[in-house]
Amino acid sequence: MSRLEKLGLAALHRLEPETAHKAALMALRSGLTPLPGLVTSDRLRSTVAGLSLPNPVGLAAGFDKNAQALAPLSRAGFGFVEVGAVTPRPQPGNPRPRLFRLAKDRAVINRFGFNNDGMEVVAARLADRPKDAVIGLNLGANKDSADRAEDFARVLAHCGRHLDFATVNVSSPNTEKLRDLQGAEALAQLLRGVMEARDWLPDPIPVFLKIAPDLSDAELSEIADVARASGLSGIIATNTTLDRDGLHGPHAQEKGGLSGAPLFEKSTRVLARLSQLTAGDMPLIGVGGVANAEQAYAKIRAGASAVQLYSALVYDGISLVARIAQGLDDLLARDGFANVADAVGTGRDDWL
Repeated sequence: MSRLEKLGLAALHRLEPETAHKAALMALRSGLTPLPGLVTSDRLRSTVAGLSLPNPVGLAAGFDKNAQALAPLSRAGFGFVEVGAVTPRPQPGNPRPRLFRLAKDRAVINRFGFNNDGMEVVAARLADRPKDAVIGLNLGANKDSADRAEDFARVLAHCGRHLDFATVNVSSPNTEKLRDLQGAEALAQLLRGVMEARDWLPDPIPVFLKIAPDLSDAELSEIADVARASGLSGIIATNTTLDRDGLHGPHAQEKGGLSGAPLFEKSTRVLARLSQLTAGDMPLIGVGGVANAEQAYAKIRAGASAVQLYSALVYDGISLVARIAQGLDDLLARDGFANVADAVGTGRDDWL
């Protein structure tokens, strides 16, 4: 990390977290943040669910909720970028404060509640997206919707022609009863509507499902079965957790979803179990606590074809992305893998 980036992070950490988040996005859009450009190599390039990725390190949803910084993020070293979550109608989300740093734990708690500008505004921004980047959208439902399952399909139908992939997000803990849609019957019905909307697009795109880390083994097995039957392209494991074990500091018991370092082991075990349940037949994307190349590599060896990160940027800055991608390339070379795809699942049993 450069001295300038260290100073910038220190300044951001003096601000209230949500204000700092907005300032970071503004700095990206204004060109104040140095960006490394595309990070790639023969080892890092791969195809995941039909997506040609220059590297397997992606940005998780939540950082750029409203697709306001697509161009700079596509030059930040990411192999793919996911924006959102986006709902049919704009909504303010939950009352502030709703974002909390847990610096001692290198973690974040948020209870945003799907605050976003709505699908019409976001679709207009996506229409002006960089064409050489891999861009996806996290689909959400309005809090007061009479039919939340239909909301996911509506957002995809409206925005899908501008996307490379979409993610069904039924795992956020910050919209009341949203996680109830992870049950087998409700999930199957929801996914039928989403896949029908996908099939009506001029160019049908891959659709992923993002799940919670707080699921039982039986629930994971049900989700794997439903995902296969629904024709999903893959599963993203995982969203934030409700666990609070071992946390420190004054914000440790705030309500919301916990992300960052404390989530790494739990999310990776869920990932490995899903890899076992799907027998390698369905691409998985590993999310939760990735803050260095070794952790990205561990997710890949546990069964992930690609990884995503977000919370680590709060503590290590945007330059972390290139450091992880380049470090992952070095680890693959060290272990004799010609391509990242060859390493997927090779260490899964260590997590079971």
